[in-house]
Amino acid sequence: MSRDQKRNDDMHETVFIVSAIVFNLLVSTVYISTKYENMELVRTLGLFIVSLILPFGYTLRKFMENHDERRVIISNAVIIVYLVVELLLDIILVIPFRDILWLHILYILVFYAAEFSMIGVSFNKDRKMGSVVLSTFVVLIGCLVYLYLG
Repeated sequence: MSRDQKRNDDMHETVFIVSAIVFNLLVSTVYISTKYENMELVRTLGLFIVSLILPFGYTLRKFMENHDERRVIISNAVIIVYLVVELLLDIILVIPFRDILWLHILYILVFYAAEFSMIGVSFNKDRKMGSVVLSTFVVLIGCLVYLYLG
């Protein structure tokens, strides 16, 4: 395999990791913006978050084409499911699901399934970058704590 071909094969892994980092940083910013009641920024960031369906869709297609491990493919699909749920509930249907306990709990479960999928796949592809993704998740948790306790 030539260097260029190998670099091209690894591109989707880089896209996945960068998308996971961007996702965590965007959600962290949503938490901080919510704390300061800047709902216009929250809505804008939400659009950027759901637009991550595109790079995660690309990486899912590449993982499937390359016959990657089943857990990598399933994890990537879980992330897309979360983003579709977010798109449907927050942008298309505009359901106040955070006020409906059972729906909010289900949403939280899907969110953390997606988060742990991002972390798991990132570590699977590159241990060092997996640590970076995990670090951005820790930042996200810190912002969540600040939102409710700060």
